[in-house]
Amino acid sequence: MSFLAIDLGASSGRAMLGTIQNSRLELKEISRFPNPIIEVNGRLYWDLFHLYNQIVVALQEVESRKLRVTSLGIDTWGVDFVCFGKDGEPLRMPYSYRDPRTFGAPERFFSKMPKEEVYRKTGIQIMNFNTLFQLDTLLSENSSIYPAIDKILFMPDALSYLLTGKMVTEYTIASTSQMINPYTKQFDRSFLQALQLDDNHFGTNVLPGYRIGNISPSVQRLTGLQDLSVIAVAGHDTASAVLATPAENENFAYLSSGTWSLMGVESEKPVINDETFALNFTNEGGADGSIRLLKNICGMWLIEQCKKEWENKQPVTYEEIVVAAKQSAPFQCFINPDSPCFAAPGSMITAIRVYCKETNQYIPQTMGEIARCIYESLAFRYRQVLANLQQLATFPINTLHIIGGGARNKLLNSFTANAIGKPVVAGPSEATAMGNILLQAKAAGIVDNKKEIRQIVRNSIDLDMFEPEDTALWNSHYTDYLNVYREI
Repeated sequence: MSFLAIDLGASSGRAMLGTIQNSRLELKEISRFPNPIIEVNGRLYWDLFHLYNQIVVALQEVESRKLRVTSLGIDTWGVDFVCFGKDGEPLRMPYSYRDPRTFGAPERFFSKMPKEEVYRKTGIQIMNFNTLFQLDTLLSENSSIYPAIDKILFMPDALSYLLTGKMVTEYTIASTSQMINPYTKQFDRSFLQALQLDDNHFGTNVLPGYRIGNISPSVQRLTGLQDLSVIAVAGHDTASAVLATPAENENFAYLSSGTWSLMGVESEKPVINDETFALNFTNEGGADGSIRLLKNICGMWLIEQCKKEWENKQPVTYEEIVVAAKQSAPFQCFINPDSPCFAAPGSMITAIRVYCKETNQYIPQTMGEIARCIYESLAFRYRQVLANLQQLATFPINTLHIIGGGARNKLLNSFTANAIGKPVVAGPSEATAMGNILLQAKAAGIVDNKKEIRQIVRNSIDLDMFEPEDTALWNSHYTDYLNVYREI
C-alpha cells in the first residue's frame, strides 16, 4: 500500500510517496517547493494558499503518474495557526512565529497569570512565539479580526480543512500551543478565559491516526482523484519524526535536526517540576499519546541565514560550507546558539561577529571560520542540553539518535559525538515523512504499534554511526565555550 506525506518545514515543503512492502518502506519524492516567509509592512506571514496549491499540484502529479494512494497526511512546524470566520473563510494569512510582534509577549501575559502557573498547567517551555502569546498579542492589539474569529486551526489542521471541509484539532500540534493540559489532552479553560475564547473556537480534538474525511468535490475536480482519505497524522513534524527514530531500546535521546534542533526523550507521563521549569524544558504530545520531554535549540537556522548572505556574492551549497568549515582551524570562537541576538537579526554574519567581539574572542572572517564556529557551538550546546536531560530522565541515555535533515551533516554529527562523549546514530534524514506515512499505515491497519514502526524504519535505511574521538580535547574546549555562553 502507498501513502502520501505532505511534510512542511519552516523553509520548504515536500510531498513524499511511501510504499510499504515486506516490512520495508520505500520513499519517492513527488514534489519539493519553497515555503517563504512573506513580509508585508513589517509583519511576517505564511502564504496559506501557496501551501494549499502546492498540495493540489502534488496530487495532480500523483494522478498524472497513475499512482495508487490510500491516504495523505500533513505535518508542519508548531505553534502557528489560521483564524477562520463563521463563513469558513480565513480571516487573514497566518503570522509566522518569527514575526517580532510577540517580543515581550510572555511578560505581558504573566500580568494575567504568573509564569510558574502557566508552566505548571502545561509543562511547555516559555517561548515568546507560543500560540498562547500570539493570541494574547492579537487580543492586546485590538486586532480587527479577533472579534470575528469563529475557529482557530493549527497549520496542518487548517490545510486538512481546505482539502476536506472538516475541522479538527490534532493533539500533537495543539500540544505546542502552551494551552493544552498534558494530563487530559484538552485545552485548559483558564487560558481560554484569559483569551476570551472557549472550546467552540477550535475543531474537534482528535488523536493521531484519526480519519478526517475524503478530499472535497472541489479538490477531486482539481486533481482528478476520487476516494482519497485525509488522515490526522502527528501534525507536529517533530512528533512524526520522533516516531520514526530507529531505536532498538528505550535508553536513547533523540535530536531532530533541521531549522530547529529539538533534543529530548520519550516519557510515559508529563515531567513537570521545579527543575524542568528552571531548565525551561517542554512536554509535547507524542504520536502514540506519550510525552516528548525536550528542549528547543536553534539549529540550522544559523547556517541557513548565513548561506543567504554568502550567496549575495556567489552561489554556495551546504556541502561547500561543510568543506570550508572542516578546513578551518578548530576551537577559535564560540557562540550561544540560543542567544536572542540570533533569533531574527538583520545580518546573521554580523550578529555572530558582534557576539564574538563582545565576548573578547577571535572574530571569524571567512565562510569556513563562521561555519566552524556555528557547528562547534551547536555540538557544545547539544552537550549542555543532554546533560540536563540526563538529570531528568529515569533511565541512562546511552545513545543519541540524530534524525531529520541534519542527519546528513557528517561533520556536525562527528562534532556532536566528540562533544557529548557518546555514540551518535544518524538517520533517517526523512524521519518526519517516514513517521507521517507509517502513522497512516497504522490507521489503515497494516502496522500495529511503535515497536513495529521503528523496526520498519531500521529495515528501510542505512544508518551512520559516529563514535566519540578526541574527547579530552573537546572536554577542555567545552570549558572555553561555557566561559562565553550567556544564559538566556
